[in-house]
Amino acid sequence: MLTLGIVTISDRASSGVYDDRSGPAIRDVCSRWLATPWTDAYRLVPDEQPAIEAALRELADEVRCSLIVTTGGTGPAPRDVTPEATVAVCDRLLPGFGEAMRAESLKSVPTAILSRQIAGTRGASLIINLPGKPGAIEECLRAVWPAVPYCVELLGGPRLQFTDAAPRSHRPQST
Repeated sequence: MLTLGIVTISDRASSGVYDDRSGPAIRDVCSRWLATPWTDAYRLVPDEQPAIEAALRELADEVRCSLIVTTGGTGPAPRDVTPEATVAVCDRLLPGFGEAMRAESLKSVPTAILSRQIAGTRGASLIINLPGKPGAIEECLRAVWPAVPYCVELLGGPRLQFTDAAPRSHRPQST
């Protein structure tokens, strides 16, 4: 079974000003794409680096999520600190994830170049930062999804299976 960490980073949603729509958007995409049985561990935190770091550490180290997906806090505004928090907790960064997501988003949104989403690993967890806009979540996940299952396996996680709706994943052939 896969345990999926979902972390929404938003001052306003965490204080109850509005409902979080981004975390549920991640859950929706995964519900449509994952055939592997899974459960999620959801966290809603403000745009504060210590709170983001604590949530990522807990989900990786205690809950043992194989995949942690964050949403929000990836722009250039002063309170957008998700990438900094992710860098602080990761053992290794995977810059290709951010590059692929930005390249895909730039096809439809010129300001996507301002996005600073990244990905990395902490122990046996893959952490992927997504933008906070619900509509961008599927677009960005689609750009990196082909590499997600292999990365999860390389980190010791479960072999993920997918529905026909999911982007085709890639696993290198054994030599």
